[in-house]
Amino acid sequence: MTVAVEKSKEMVLKAGSRMACAGLVTGTWGNISARVPGENLYVITPSGISCDRLSKSDLVIVESGGRVIEGERKPSTELKLHLAIYNAREDVTAIMHTHSTFASAMAVAGQTLPPILEDLAQLVGGKVPVTRYARAGTPNLAAAVLEVLGQSNAVLLANHGVVGMGRNLEEAFQVCMVVEKAAQVYAWASLLGKVNEIPKEEALLLRDLYITSYGQSKNSQPARS
Repeated sequence: MTVAVEKSKEMVLKAGSRMACAGLVTGTWGNISARVPGENLYVITPSGISCDRLSKSDLVIVESGGRVIEGERKPSTELKLHLAIYNAREDVTAIMHTHSTFASAMAVAGQTLPPILEDLAQLVGGKVPVTRYARAGTPNLAAAVLEVLGQSNAVLLANHGVVGMGRNLEEAFQVCMVVEKAAQVYAWASLLGKVNEIPKEEALLLRDLYITSYGQSKNSQPARS
């Protein structure tokens, strides 16, 4: 396999360890994938193995139709979901599926997570929609996600968990972390009696500013005294 594939494998392994350490998943549930740059290939975690116990040989390489190109393991049961998102969103190059507690609670309640925090608006682009119920691992679940996804970078899966995505695995991980934090804040604010949402127009502006000007420019130079 190419250098790009091997690098993608290393990034998926690192992301799996971080996801488990952050408490976003329990046991063998949850999965990760990455689009291989410049190739019609995807690296995805296998079914039934904890993300913090994976080795490079456990990872599976598939093409866009789902055919296994490399790997002895069975790919994640959510392969159809991952591929459906990649095929629908060219901007997405990494996906994480987690089962974090507060976000899952909102998914059980069938409650959309509104843009209540600036970092949520920046990373997700607005609200986090919730799907209709569909059984895990089925084409029906993939269809349910596409029905509500739009340009959002996160979706709550009814009675299930969270799908977070981004331009790379680091961003997908941050999306999942921020969605969980925002879900917890939403729960506490609801108990306090009031949830103030960021207006839609402001949320869209925050997202645009995050994409176009947040962080360090590649061409920026440290200030000289």
